[in-house]
Order: sequence, then C-alpha cells, then structure tokens
Amino acid sequence: MKKITGKIRILFILSLVLLNIGCDQISKTVVRQTIEPNEKIEVFENNFILTKVENRGAAYSLGSDLAPILKVVLLQVLPIIVLLFLLRLILIRTNYSKETILGLTFIIGGGIGNLFDRIVYGSVTDFMIMDLGIIKTEIFNMADVSIMIGSFIIIITTAFNKKGSFFKEVNE
Repeated sequence: MKKITGKIRILFILSLVLLNIGCDQISKTVVRQTIEPNEKIEVFENNFILTKVENRGAAYSLGSDLAPILKVVLLQVLPIIVLLFLLRLILIRTNYSKETILGLTFIIGGGIGNLFDRIVYGSVTDFMIMDLGIIKTEIFNMADVSIMIGSFIIIITTAFNKKGSFFKEVNE
C-alpha cells in the first residue's frame, strides 16, 4: 500500500510541475501569436497592460550582455542543475510539508517554463505589466507568477511553522 501512496505522491508532484509549465507555455504561445513586439494593449486602463518583450537575460535583463558561453552557463546550465536538485529533493524526501511541496512545485514549474524559453527561443517572452498605484511591476510572465506564488507559500509556511524550517517531521 505504501508503494501506491508513494507513486501517487510522485504523480501529484509531477502533475503540479507540468501544470505550471503548461499554463506558462500556453500563455506565451498565445502572446507570441497575437501581440506584436512592444505593442501595448490596455486591459484595465493603465492598471494592467499586455505587451510583448523578448528578454535575452534573467530578471530585469540581467546578464543579457554576457559573453555567450557565460550566458549558457549562468542562464541555462546552472538553473538546470538547481531545478533538477529541487525536483529530486521533493520527489525523494517525504518529510516536507504539503505547503512546502506545493511551493516548490510552483517554483520548479515556473523555472522550467522560463528555462525552456531560453533554450528553445534564445529569450524569455514577457508580456504583463501591472500598475496598482503603490504596486507597480516590471514586465513579467506566468512563469514569474508561479515562482512568486511558490516563494510566498514557502515564506508564509516557514513563518508560521513552529520549528521555522521548510519541512516538518512525518510523525507530527
């Protein structure tokens, strides 16, 4: 019975990661096919704008001017290693809280979504800007949303966890 539970757990984790990747890639495909580069579509006046920018670096275009080999190492190879390490951790270790696993699946899925773009297209498609007065964002995409949601889940879980760690013991 425990093997079936373990297989279901792994299937659930992989499904959440794939769901995050899928949402990101579908939204980027729609944007690539329907919005011209730097075209601005006001969805809610100036509060929510759709546009299309191809980001050749990381967040805020950091690293876009690096030498090609450094770009590959820092923006592709290193993220692959980190994402595979995180995925392996949550698939193998069973003492993470459900909230931590949920947060990490969002982070991993979002990371893979942006990494896929960098490898396949040579850039990451960003397309949303929000301006809510006190909160104004730079341009972002659904992978970034996944990463932020996952990070918030982990931060909140850690803040309210009595032990102050990412995981809780299975026996609790």
